[in-house]
Amino acid sequence: MSMSSISEVVGALQEADSVCIVAHLRPDADALGSMATLRLGLEQLGKKTRCVVGQDWPISENLFTIPGTDTVEVTTSLPTGYDLYVTVDCGSLDRTGLLARDLAKAIRRGNVVCIDHHASNHGFGNINLVDVSCESTTTVLAPVLEELGVTLNSEIAHAMYAGLVTDTGSFRWGRPQMHSFAGKLMEYGLDTKQIAVDLMDSNTAEDLQMLGRVLANVQIVPAGKHTMAVLVGRYDVISGHSDSAVETMVDFVRALDGTDLGVVFKEQVPGFWAVSLRSNRVNCSQVARRLGGGGHVPAAGYSTSGEPEDIIAELVDIVGQF
Repeated sequence: MSMSSISEVVGALQEADSVCIVAHLRPDADALGSMATLRLGLEQLGKKTRCVVGQDWPISENLFTIPGTDTVEVTTSLPTGYDLYVTVDCGSLDRTGLLARDLAKAIRRGNVVCIDHHASNHGFGNINLVDVSCESTTTVLAPVLEELGVTLNSEIAHAMYAGLVTDTGSFRWGRPQMHSFAGKLMEYGLDTKQIAVDLMDSNTAEDLQMLGRVLANVQIVPAGKHTMAVLVGRYDVISGHSDSAVETMVDFVRALDGTDLGVVFKEQVPGFWAVSLRSNRVNCSQVARRLGGGGHVPAAGYSTSGEPEDIIAELVDIVGQF
């Protein structure tokens, strides 16, 4: 499907009286920040909104520190009767989780807008705004809100900043414009130190013990001309811990000395894994796409099934080709 203009997205949002906003399963701060950004903006214009995530387990509590996330629901079916459905930060239809089948039906009806920034997203909605130059989906939403005539305030600025700071690894990568955009948002009185604590630095003692067990078994794995730092989080070790704690594991292998690719295998249910890739040298998006996933050049992911030795060998084979 072809990409659309900001004006087409704005037109669809203006025409709709009710909008259901969908973020990807296991949402991160950019997913919920984008949800909140759009929800707060649309409600300012008098629109009826609903925010849903297609999973049957709770969202990490720390993400609810983002203003505008108080109405976000987890659900196994797409709410009916909305004029428009908008997916935010979903790189593909399957990333909407348990809502993918219902959304496919909505796409056939012609009332789905896809707003995203993942390089692997070729547009699965009826209207698609995918800007891969943007560091976060909250950044993609900025001109949309401006054209809608939404007045920026501290809550919307907080939600936008949450997506930006986390998806840039605390501004470790991105365009020069990300700093000027962050500066604009900070003018609304954001407590950026507390935002960082809430979204990236908050863990429990139990989370730290879990991280210690996983980190103790880090593997250094050659893959052609590359060297991978690999962590394996088995289900019986990581289950019951917050998504945010589990996701922090990748930060420990992102740039480990002597390696050029950090990998974390996270067992979601026995035998089924979500895989995170991080690198400053390897194109993670290309690797992930070869394995059915996607993402950005420095950060991407995919899903797979099997035993650890087999899925590591599968990845070694693909990485060795780059």
